[in-house]
Amino acid sequence: MDFRIESDSIGKKQVPAHAYYGVQTLRAYENFRISDTETHRELIRAMVEIKKAAAITNGRAGVIDKRIADAMVEACDDILSGKYLDNFIIDAIQGGAGTSLNMNANEVVCNRAIEILGGKKGDYSIVHPNDHANCGQSTNDTYPSAGKIATIRLLSKAIEALEVFHDTLKKKAAEFGDVIKMGRTEMQDAVPISFGQSFNAYAAVVERDIKRFKTAIWELSRLNMGGTAIGTAINADKNYVKNIVPTLCEVTGLELTQADDLVDATQNLDCFVHVSGIIKACATTMSKIANDLRLMSSGPRTGFAEINLPAKQNGSSIMPGKINPVIPEVMNQIAFNVIGNDTTITMAVEAGQLELNAFEPVLFYCLFESLDTLTNGINVFTKDCVSGITVNEDICSDEVEKSIGIVTALCPYIGYTKASGIAKRALKEKKSIKEILIEENFGFDDDIGDILDPQKMI
Repeated sequence: MDFRIESDSIGKKQVPAHAYYGVQTLRAYENFRISDTETHRELIRAMVEIKKAAAITNGRAGVIDKRIADAMVEACDDILSGKYLDNFIIDAIQGGAGTSLNMNANEVVCNRAIEILGGKKGDYSIVHPNDHANCGQSTNDTYPSAGKIATIRLLSKAIEALEVFHDTLKKKAAEFGDVIKMGRTEMQDAVPISFGQSFNAYAAVVERDIKRFKTAIWELSRLNMGGTAIGTAINADKNYVKNIVPTLCEVTGLELTQADDLVDATQNLDCFVHVSGIIKACATTMSKIANDLRLMSSGPRTGFAEINLPAKQNGSSIMPGKINPVIPEVMNQIAFNVIGNDTTITMAVEAGQLELNAFEPVLFYCLFESLDTLTNGINVFTKDCVSGITVNEDICSDEVEKSIGIVTALCPYIGYTKASGIAKRALKEKKSIKEILIEENFGFDDDIGDILDPQKMI
């Protein structure tokens, strides 16, 4: 392999001649073989968009020569089109508060711009990764801003998945609106409820999750770009500080604003705890729905057997014909992971000291994993499970008829104590509530059918 020699404050080092990254990226690559997971593509995209916006803004402000600014913009466009992504080699978890990724982006943009201007990679006398690509910036404003932009886009994908899931639940509510089953509280028979009511309830909680996600996007849209190292805007041109976020809006197509207090926005990451909590709430919702579906489909001969889930694969290597609720199960596991990630994110935010929080890499690693797995899980849950659910109407009707829970409807007529006695006798003698009422001749035989009509109870 051919090499070029680059140097930094640590010393000189051989860098592969073909590489668009430089010595600082290579050192970080060697230092951080941690998660064996590359930096998330959305974080790279956002970071490169920031570099593009910075080049445009600094060029307009006259801080950087227009030729150099234009070359960096073209380099950024190349990367955003999908080129040179294999040169982003930093592990997702890294020390240095994100400096490794920031310099990785600076070096790739810089070396591509050098080529555009007719030079050779590594000739930083033409375009410099710190003086030009990082002009007016610090890792401490670019990295958290890139993380917020990436999170906004991942939240938007999650919202799309949730909206499809919500619509699917509403369709199921309409499809099974008139089918009645026994409601259960604390896993014991309660009173009748329709599947329409059950699925509408699922849709209602999902709708709240969607609203919370949209609110989270608004909160994440406040960036500390322009604050540089600690929010005081040191080394940044005043025109750059004023215009970097509006320019970034043009580049990203997102509605972003500059934080009112750049010092606060640089050192405090409470918004990520809030967002992670919202994601956790949604994952908890999905897991609860998955639990319900597993229970209602249990059996198929010795359980509830109220609904049928689509059969997706063999359920056992030893028990022939067994089919397991694998899609709800994976939804449960996603929720467990999201809840664990939320704890990590909370600890990372709490661990910041003084003017900076150094622990955003693991925060973003967990946050992006939560959003990716949750979004993918919701898509699978919708397509491969909920959309194909069918109801065993005869079984549900029979269970309602046999249940003692319907005795609740008698309380206004005969009182709680007498109704309780009827329930106990029905259980002991294994008879229906209706049979006991007829035998005990409570004096309203003609009305029994109407009083015990499950449709009236819901």
